[in-house]
Amino acid sequence: MSQTADRGADRDVRTRPAGSERALSELYDTALLDLDGVVYKGGHAIDHAVRSLGTARDGGMHLAYVTNNALRTPDAVAEHLTELGIAAEGSDVITSAQAVARLVSEQVPEGARVLVIGGEGLRVALRERGLEPVESADDDPVAVVQGYGGPDLAWSRFAEACYAIARGIPWFASNTDLTIPSARGIAPGNGAAVEVVRIATGAEPQVAGKPLPPMHRETILRTGAKKPLVVGDRLDTDIEGASNGEVDSLLVLTGVTDGAQLLAARPEHRPTYVAEDLRGMLTGQPEVTPGDGAFGCGGWTASVRDGEFVLDGDGEAMDGLRALCAAAWTEAGDGACELDAEKVLGRLGV
Repeated sequence: MSQTADRGADRDVRTRPAGSERALSELYDTALLDLDGVVYKGGHAIDHAVRSLGTARDGGMHLAYVTNNALRTPDAVAEHLTELGIAAEGSDVITSAQAVARLVSEQVPEGARVLVIGGEGLRVALRERGLEPVESADDDPVAVVQGYGGPDLAWSRFAEACYAIARGIPWFASNTDLTIPSARGIAPGNGAAVEVVRIATGAEPQVAGKPLPPMHRETILRTGAKKPLVVGDRLDTDIEGASNGEVDSLLVLTGVTDGAQLLAARPEHRPTYVAEDLRGMLTGQPEVTPGDGAFGCGGWTASVRDGEFVLDGDGEAMDGLRALCAAAWTEAGDGACELDAEKVLGRLGV
């Protein structure tokens, strides 16, 4: 039986992670999985991802891969997943390129020319919507679409976008993630490139990707999910997107979010569940129980006393982190917890 976290009359204020006696892969019909930092980093699968996803799929859970990265086509992403040992078809992949292409198609005539600042994923998505991708501001585009173009995207492409936007045509962005995980570390994402164009033009793009509604709409339209679970590594895209869509979420700590950021999360960034990696899909989640000003989970008890975190007990590190989340989020209410968590997180090794 699922035990949801405190939502009460105000759904937006989550005060502790939820618990579930059932495995999450049994409780939800579809996993809406982020890719970068969740399933893989660069060209390599994240530890435990392949086996965990295979087990969830064999148990009847539908797996859909939802990414803000607009660089590659769904077929290319599916091929990469299959090479890693994760069986996938192009129809299992939903990208921000698809979401932004739909958004553009609803505002310009069929067959219209659209200036593309990005990669092949954007071009394919635009053609799917009956639009014609072009490469120059002098090709008479009616809109500009910007998506992640990879580390080798030429600086001149940003100038091309600026020339077109200066002529008064609308500007769309697949997403505004400032960073993207890579095999070598954290690299600039499409959001950093969008900022270049924003600074140069003073314009504001219409954005389609997570955490905004166009991406959630695209995902539901393509998957038909009835009871989805968003699985991601980013608070400001994956988890906020789930919050905006009023669906549950699982944060995994294999990407950009660390324990300190999780404890400081504002209400819209607080996940339903927390796990070390994708193995968390295959298990239940222990309930976090309040009592006497403290919160217990597994063998741990966490509280805030005299402006400091107090962590007592022993056991699984994730249980300690869940207890700390409850203490931090309760302390913060509808704000962000600003207490120093370095000592208690160090004890957990998180």
